Amino acid sequence: MIDVQALGVRFRSRHGHVDAVRDVSFRVDVGDAFGLVGESGSGKTTVLRALCGLAPVSSGHVTVGGHALDKALPHTFLRDVQMVFQDPYGSLHPRFTVDRTLREPLAIAGSDRQDERIVAALHEVGLGPTFRFRYPHQLSGGQRQRVAIARALVVEPRVLLLDEPTSALDVSVQAEILNLLRKLHRERNLTMVLVSHNLAVVGFLCSRVAVMRNGGVVEQTDIEAVRARNVQHEYTRRLLQATDGYHRAATQGRPR
Repeated sequence: MIDVQALGVRFRSRHGHVDAVRDVSFRVDVGDAFGLVGESGSGKTTVLRALCGLAPVSSGHVTVGGHALDKALPHTFLRDVQMVFQDPYGSLHPRFTVDRTLREPLAIAGSDRQDERIVAALHEVGLGPTFRFRYPHQLSGGQRQRVAIARALVVEPRVLLLDEPTSALDVSVQAEILNLLRKLHRERNLTMVLVSHNLAVVGFLCSRVAVMRNGGVVEQTDIEAVRARNVQHEYTRRLLQATDGYHRAATQGRPR
């Protein structure tokens, strides 16, 4: 479903240019969930935005759902590939009701039975029809992210791109959203790419993972190797240690 070969993304700057992504390659089969992990600024989100046409492909070759991104994207691509953004507070229009937020992509896609599809999408993400005419400020963070997921699903995509969908939420709400995403992945056979800085989150949803640093991929492996801590690169080991959290014993004896 997704084939990325030597992807490069370059942005102009005041002093020339910046290579945000360099020589990134990976493949995702139909129905698989693939993770991109790394620290902030490693290029994860830029790769994700390149996959949906929001960031320029400066070099390499990218194919998503049979569509090459170096050509004009057809109308069907905009329906087949949907993205859920990191911030549920910023990704929803503050003056749009939930109904209007979900109706807009349906109108763009030319879909019929819009009322029926909106109610079904809300039900699928655990929200009832009473949420249809609420505004974003009337929703909690978890409810907003559920609406953002419903907006992506309402046009029935084949590929779902997730940019740290739980990082702005409370821990208990994070678990609810992750369980929802895993349920949708299984029921819809969605192809997913999940960006996160947390290997534990990626391990919950994904079967394979690529570790990014400074715009490049330093290691690719399956999630079972990560759980067994059978990783090769030192940076991946440090990410695993960071996922474990703070341990007092590890700091004792070190200079202040």
